[in-house]
Amino acid sequence: MNDSIKKEKFRNLCRKIWRMKIFAIAIFASLFAILYWGFIASDRYVSEARVIIQRTDMAASQAMDFGSLLAGGDGASRTDQMLLRDRLLSLDMLQKLNEELHLREHYSSHDHDILTRMFFKDASLEFFHRHFLSRVSVEYDEYAGVLVIQAQAYDAKMAQKIAQVLVREGERYMNVLGHQLAQEQVGFLEKQIKERSELALDARQRVLAFQNAKGLISPQSAAENLAGVVNKLEEQMTELSARKTALLGYLAATAPAVVEVDLQIQAIEKQIKTEKARLTSAKGQSLNKTVEEYQRLELEAQFLQDAYKSALVALEKGRIEATRTLKKVQVLQSAPLPEYPMRPRRLYNIATFILGAFLLAGLAQLLASIVRDHRD
Repeated sequence: MNDSIKKEKFRNLCRKIWRMKIFAIAIFASLFAILYWGFIASDRYVSEARVIIQRTDMAASQAMDFGSLLAGGDGASRTDQMLLRDRLLSLDMLQKLNEELHLREHYSSHDHDILTRMFFKDASLEFFHRHFLSRVSVEYDEYAGVLVIQAQAYDAKMAQKIAQVLVREGERYMNVLGHQLAQEQVGFLEKQIKERSELALDARQRVLAFQNAKGLISPQSAAENLAGVVNKLEEQMTELSARKTALLGYLAATAPAVVEVDLQIQAIEKQIKTEKARLTSAKGQSLNKTVEEYQRLELEAQFLQDAYKSALVALEKGRIEATRTLKKVQVLQSAPLPEYPMRPRRLYNIATFILGAFLLAGLAQLLASIVRDHRD
């Protein structure tokens, strides 16, 4: 009888243990978490730097941008800092860091626990980059408007070096980017100046060739002088006509004095016709045609000369802007040498894991009880 009672108690105990196996799993998992984060997990040091991008273009910074005011910051600066963030987390930056600091050896060293280190030293570039992103973060602080650079490493000096190289290379990259853009702008303006200078010189050469071909320095002045000569001749003819009328008042038309005046009038009329023929002609060889061609060439030369002057002014402004719009990475907080490993957060991770494990175990036990009740 006692044996049967003992067997029944043992069976009931087994049933209880079976029902509590979920909590047993949670307990074993919690013990493993305590063992891992308490004794096995390798220390990781964190070095943090804070930077901001500033422009040397004071005029641009003083311009009021209502959009940026409503957004709570400088839109151009935010764009530059997000560009810098992408650069610091890029594959190119990872390769530069690896060449200088040998990150592959550091992150894959067997001196560190297997769960946090990179499994293989010769892992693919994509896997290496993924591991790098888990150890380095570059975040933009919307409230302060700064970039926060954090680098994790298994020793303090390496963490500091990673953060320092990121800041240094970020500043170099932004300056190179600004110089390249400015150089392209200045190069384009210099090319335009060279082309416009050649066009202006060709136009002046055409003006000189035209003057040499016509034998006139200024056809317009020659035309004005010729028009003045015609006016004077017409005034003389008017005076002679008046004199002839006066002579006919007391002399016959065949009188020598009247005949002399007639000859003078005829000579002046002939001269006027000759001068007017030089000034205007239906054959197209007149002086007014020459003036029109000269003015067209002179206008074209003047236009190209003004365009050349404008290009020179634009080039000078471009060079000034190229030196004023450089972007500088201002370090608000340099990367310090860590004194205490901030990662992993052992107590926090253990407490969070235990709480989560028992919460899941309780939910699983509750679901199992509901299922058993429905079966009964």
